[in-house]
Amino acid sequence: MTQRRQFLQSAVSLAAVGAFPLAAFAQALEAVKIINGFPAGGTADSTSRRVAEKIGGTAYSKNAGVVENKPGAGGRIACEAVKAAAPDGSTLLLTPYSCTAIYPHIYKNLSYDPFKDLVPVSMGAVMTHALTVGPLVPATVKTVKDYLAWAKANPKDASYGSPAAGSTPHFLAALLGINNNVDLKHVPYRGSLPAIADVIGGQLASASTPTGDALANHKAGKIRIIATSGAARTPFTPEVASYAEQGFPELTTEEWFGFYAPARTPAAVIANANAAINAALKDKSVIDSLALMGLVAHGSTAAEMDKSQKEENLRWGPLVKKIGFTAES
Repeated sequence: MTQRRQFLQSAVSLAAVGAFPLAAFAQALEAVKIINGFPAGGTADSTSRRVAEKIGGTAYSKNAGVVENKPGAGGRIACEAVKAAAPDGSTLLLTPYSCTAIYPHIYKNLSYDPFKDLVPVSMGAVMTHALTVGPLVPATVKTVKDYLAWAKANPKDASYGSPAAGSTPHFLAALLGINNNVDLKHVPYRGSLPAIADVIGGQLASASTPTGDALANHKAGKIRIIATSGAARTPFTPEVASYAEQGFPELTTEEWFGFYAPARTPAAVIANANAAINAALKDKSVIDSLALMGLVAHGSTAAEMDKSQKEENLRWGPLVKKIGFTAES
């Protein structure tokens, strides 16, 4: 009888365990580090910091997160750092999907496998990309067609900067040139802001960057955004027609920033991280702060992010082949 009672008690205990969410078995971490691969002040940095500020006091982390910028190599340095981090949830990566969905088509010897070394946690924000011009380009250039005509007539100055070689903004401008038989010379930078600084200074004709990275200087009249990559005009630049609206629908692209953890991070920890990130992205102060950078706060489940990453990987494969860009080019 005693043995039967013990068995029943054990069965009840196990049933109770099964009734709790998986996340309940992961203890809150003391602190979390969020690594991104781009300079301070840009869209990646802003997304990292706004979320980091809000994840403290949750089942995921006792304290607010700490952000570490590891710029360089188009974000690959940050990906490598998180791949090598302890798989305990204490280190996350924040990166645009170009680093995980597009780079496998570019780098034959990529030092990380986005599908094996990193685990999706949640999307963080969605952005469009913008084509901007500066004082090197005449004020009469107001549209993409104007820009292409000017570039064709001024091949020596027809250059554009991007946040990194192999980034989505790089490829959008490359496709613009290829599809319209205009030789646009690419100048890669370590992040958007240095490229925009050279556009403002007249050393560079144009830049293709996340819209948010160009927003402040566009509003200040230092540069001019002449197109954005969303399916419609962005709420941040309603006066600027999209590529699609100007007759270039093939350049329609909205890219997301996503949070990743190292492979083998326990599912319970991923669940806690996802809940904390999504709660942060619903906070009005976070939504408003990201909007100032041209970003739309956008959380997701880990499964939704994984599905989107795979879809973008399939989409960009033939486009990268058309552009002809590799790590050696």
